[in-house]
Amino acid sequence: MDIFKGESIVSFFDRFKSDADCLCYLADRKASMGYSCLKCGHTKYTVRKKNLARDCNKCHHLESPTAGTLFHKVKFGLRKAFGMVFEMSATTKSISANQMSTRYEVRYVTAWLFMQKVRKAMKSSGKDPMEGDVIVDEFVFGGREALKQGRSTDSKKKKIVAAVQKDDTGIKRVYFKPIEDYSSSSLRVIFDAHISQHARVKTDKWTGYKPLKKEYNISQTKSDKGRTFFEMNTIVHQLKAWMRSNFSNIHKHHIQAYLDEFSYRINRSIHKQTIFDNLISSMVKHKNLTYSDIIISN
Repeated sequence: MDIFKGESIVSFFDRFKSDADCLCYLADRKASMGYSCLKCGHTKYTVRKKNLARDCNKCHHLESPTAGTLFHKVKFGLRKAFGMVFEMSATTKSISANQMSTRYEVRYVTAWLFMQKVRKAMKSSGKDPMEGDVIVDEFVFGGREALKQGRSTDSKKKKIVAAVQKDDTGIKRVYFKPIEDYSSSSLRVIFDAHISQHARVKTDKWTGYKPLKKEYNISQTKSDKGRTFFEMNTIVHQLKAWMRSNFSNIHKHHIQAYLDEFSYRINRSIHKQTIFDNLISSMVKHKNLTYSDIIISN
């Protein structure tokens, strides 16, 4: 089966006319990743024509295309689920759970929960740390002064540290991590998760970065009212505009998931033609998550 390519929602719904079309696509993506029976580990199977389930040739354990994936037990229809995935990946800014609920005629809680599952699949593996030129800075979001300058200690505001990798063509990749404060131990989370020790990292003069110089190649310079960190300021502005326009409130517990969603689209902007298929594949590889898993996980 050919993978779906493109950003046209018309082409998307022409391709996926029914739940059966979506099930077939999932079955194909799952088959491309190999097979090992969940019950006995056998690697040979037969496909059931009726529901495309894989029937283990040894113990006859049946495994549906959605089993063990983030589509497990989707009760509102795979076509609607595929539509939500498409809008969260191929579109420029995605939409809120309220809008998704209205557009796909599902309950708000149902839309929110499934969107959270999609965001889990958007999380970076961290296996490809940023190299070359990287800018690191912090900012705050939330409250009445969302664009307030400086390192605010207001507990109502969400503190975030960002890393932006750039090259000759502009911004290449971005990552974000929520932090509790501006100490060195808090700031290092973005370094340990996403930045190579060989990268050329630029920060402002904040003292919290100094201890990290022992492990990372960090140069510190004055911000010059933001002009030194133009790429960083551009990304932060875009992120804040997206979050303010789409979400009335983001709980501190879930903010990483929203940051991962924003990063996912930015980091794959040059691969927009295949971004939907990439996300579907990630959701197939990811283990199933329950409502409780979403609520208690960080």
